[in-house]
Amino acid sequence: MTLAPDKVARYIQFVKYCMVGVLNTLVTYGVIYLCKSFLGMNLYVCNALGYLAGLTNSFFCNKSWVFKSSGSYRREMTRFFAGFAICYALQFILVWMLTESEFGSLEFMICGIVISGYGIATVLGNIVYTLANFVYNKLVTFR
Repeated sequence: MTLAPDKVARYIQFVKYCMVGVLNTLVTYGVIYLCKSFLGMNLYVCNALGYLAGLTNSFFCNKSWVFKSSGSYRREMTRFFAGFAICYALQFILVWMLTESEFGSLEFMICGIVISGYGIATVLGNIVYTLANFVYNKLVTFR
């Protein structure tokens, strides 16, 4: 069974999107660490700067490498940040609903490790965020 070239291209695009996500995480934590450890900044300012750096890195990597867009920077950046807010809200609502339900108080044994309902809700929320944000960026930001 062989995949059609357009399906392969979409799969590769999604893999690249996930690779950018890993890079964004490294950028975010790197900035937080540098601001906290070397500059002695307030923890919350460090956190905000880290996330802003990761989000900015995400925009430029997705625009140029993942979606190869040549559209207007201003328009696409506005849509990108709006998409982040929408998808973050979706994942937050999912995590909150699961955590506040009976599911949140459960504990699961997975590979010998106890994981809370909140932990699993967080993983599920991250999956929802990643998929929703990819689709949003493909269809809205970088169309």
